[in-house]
Amino acid sequence: MKFLSVGCKHFRNLEDTLISTDSTQVVLVGKNGQGKTNFLEALYTLCYGSSFRSSQSSVMCKHSFSSFYLSAVVETDEHIQSTLFINYSPKKREIRIDGKEIKDRKELIYNIPCIVFSHDDIEFIRGTPEHRRRFFDQTMSMYDPLFFDDLRSYRAVLKQRNAALKEQYYALLSMYNIKLAEIGLRIQTQRKKMVEEFNNIFPSLYNTVSLSSSNLHISYKPSWKNCDSVEQIIAKLEEYQDRDIRMNTTVSGIHRDKFIMIENLVDFSDSGSTGQMRLASLIFRIAQMHTYKNKTGKKPILLIDDVLLELDIEKRGRFLKELDGYSQAFFTFLPKEQYFSNLTPEDSLVYRIEDGRCEKI
Repeated sequence: MKFLSVGCKHFRNLEDTLISTDSTQVVLVGKNGQGKTNFLEALYTLCYGSSFRSSQSSVMCKHSFSSFYLSAVVETDEHIQSTLFINYSPKKREIRIDGKEIKDRKELIYNIPCIVFSHDDIEFIRGTPEHRRRFFDQTMSMYDPLFFDDLRSYRAVLKQRNAALKEQYYALLSMYNIKLAEIGLRIQTQRKKMVEEFNNIFPSLYNTVSLSSSNLHISYKPSWKNCDSVEQIIAKLEEYQDRDIRMNTTVSGIHRDKFIMIENLVDFSDSGSTGQMRLASLIFRIAQMHTYKNKTGKKPILLIDDVLLELDIEKRGRFLKELDGYSQAFFTFLPKEQYFSNLTPEDSLVYRIEDGRCEKI
């Protein structure tokens, strides 16, 4: 799968235009604040119907405008072309693939597999447990629609149970406990399996790129510890019910699970340097790419936003070698920066971006 062309209108600071992207590597060169990341955001929005930078679609509108339009022509691995467009306005967000309107965003997210590398990814390592939960849930949702459905269902039931606690409808709790336990156990089981598979990929990738012999790995700490059945989880929910009532919220469940990065029996977020954590966050994304390929046999599109700046040229080369296997990649670089260590600009379609205008170099 790859983008052959991308069009935009009233999106961020980008010029209203149509850009050819028919290349395996597309390089966007420009100073900070010129629109490189905005271009990647447009691509990501076309893939998933939402931004990786903001949960509010309205902020993606160009200044003084209240709507935006994105379009693309994409080509599958079987060389079948299709069209995609997203039209956002305050009244409606319309998404169409080959003219057919998409009502549920779930239909869109399995259309174009896409992984973005950004500076904010370091929060997977040093950030709150929520950041790591989001990463692993995102990884599994990319290839498993049933897991995606379970996450949706769990959040809906959790919201209902918390509302019952706040409104003091305690008679409903037993019903919500059953639903939460059934869905939550499936998610917990899948997360445990995911971490085992991830630990078969991540440590060796990290050591290869960093030239270290670290024993860095992920430790999964479920909130419902030692609960392997629906009945055990229901008992756990009942055990905490008085505290739930006092706090007006559900204090246990998969929404409280922790994924901890461990090195030498120590939490890596406390012991690792900023450089080590930054590199680990990049390897997280490579491991995500490898996991997706292993599960589906398909190659994702990569959006790589200025994250290579912090790697020396040798480490950059090792990183890019492990990055091999994508269907298409978009890179952003600063002017005069050496793009790659093992590729030349001639291998890529290169654009200069200035004040939102894209000019082919």
